[in-house]
Amino acid sequence: MKPAKAITSLKTTETLEAPDELQSDSSELAVPDISQMSIDGDEAEAFIAQKRIGSRIRNLRLKKSMGLLELGRHTGLSASFLSQLETGRVVPTLRNLARIAMVFSKDLGYFFESEPVTLFRPHLAKDRLRLPQSGVDDPLYFFESLGYQVPDRQMDPYLAIFQPTAGRTPRTHHHAGAEFLYVLEGTLTVQHGETIQHFGPGDAVYFDASTLHSYSCEGDTPATALIVTLAQQSPALTPGAANNLNSANNRFGTMPVTLRNRAATLKRSHV
Repeated sequence: MKPAKAITSLKTTETLEAPDELQSDSSELAVPDISQMSIDGDEAEAFIAQKRIGSRIRNLRLKKSMGLLELGRHTGLSASFLSQLETGRVVPTLRNLARIAMVFSKDLGYFFESEPVTLFRPHLAKDRLRLPQSGVDDPLYFFESLGYQVPDRQMDPYLAIFQPTAGRTPRTHHHAGAEFLYVLEGTLTVQHGETIQHFGPGDAVYFDASTLHSYSCEGDTPATALIVTLAQQSPALTPGAANNLNSANNRFGTMPVTLRNRAATLKRSHV
């Protein structure tokens, strides 16, 4: 098989042909008019040199659970040519690339766009700030945000360390959305509305955070829990479901806003 013709410049609007062995197989296919398409040549060649076009074709194919033979039937290109294309051993022409784009309902520019940046934000223990319960002089718990470096996050995860209550009255609070709590160490009592439940290591609860709730550590040693608050509203429960699930409500009050403001201040102070 002859290798596909190399693209020396994509700044022009010349029509590039498919490999000789493919022209007879694909002559009846409807191929989009690429004469008016404008692709920056330097950028395109950089993508081709780094084999990113081939990897994008492969990712599209695998997402559709499509084999090379099936893609070949849709495009009129041989499976061996497509395999070499995906691994960067041959250079695609714009005409062949347009055929492939049509199969996946993509425009030709898709193959030349910058790769999206995937969100990945580590929050190492040595870098986190431990802050006290806000709005009180004698805090019953301390917390560390596990997501403070993520802007516009959809949830707020926290590591919370609850101090023994020792006769003190926990402060109730509530906020919009839902909350999830998982006890890591110690014993924790959660009051949610009129419901009081005791939790030990490995126990968890998911509740509606718009209902007044509070936490208390009744033991002699601190209790540690992972808490995740979600911004979305909890779905409405039917009366029967509400009785069975003991609908729930609140969290750390204004902790997310307070934490963000205080963390931002502390971060600036260390710059």
